[in-house]
Amino acid sequence: MNAFRKILLVEDDPRDYELTIAALGEVNLANEVVHAQDGVQALDYLYHRGAFANSLDQLPVVVLLDLKLPKINGLEVLERIKSDPEFKFVPVVILTSSREEEDLIRGYDLGVNAYVVKPVRFNEFAEAVKQIGLFWAIVNETPNAKSPRGSASLSAPS
Repeated sequence: MNAFRKILLVEDDPRDYELTIAALGEVNLANEVVHAQDGVQALDYLYHRGAFANSLDQLPVVVLLDLKLPKINGLEVLERIKSDPEFKFVPVVILTSSREEEDLIRGYDLGVNAYVVKPVRFNEFAEAVKQIGLFWAIVNETPNAKSPRGSASLSAPS
């Protein structure tokens, strides 16, 4: 069941983060949103490192991933997620302002589940985020997440 697994939002722009949280709140999703401000924090969350070392969280129901991130960019994060068997079934939705064909092709080559260009107008942006949240957190079915991985020893490529 996906209903209460967390959503991982990887977004460095504070305004886009706030708009995304507001839009998800409007559809009353019960899923908690974990915020990573860069690619390193996103991977730290998934691999239970750094600030997330003591987390017992299950795999997220979906990862909402910006591309233009500091430290490690979104395509590199996507590549690491989709190349690790531990995260094979975690849906990743790129949510970006990039309309570059190269980014789109690379994202799908790496296994992204959806590529959504952020609309410029607030109402359109909010509507897109609502639809993404409802589909991936409620409608979409994924294989059962493993139980909390606190006892697992995971290592990730650096």
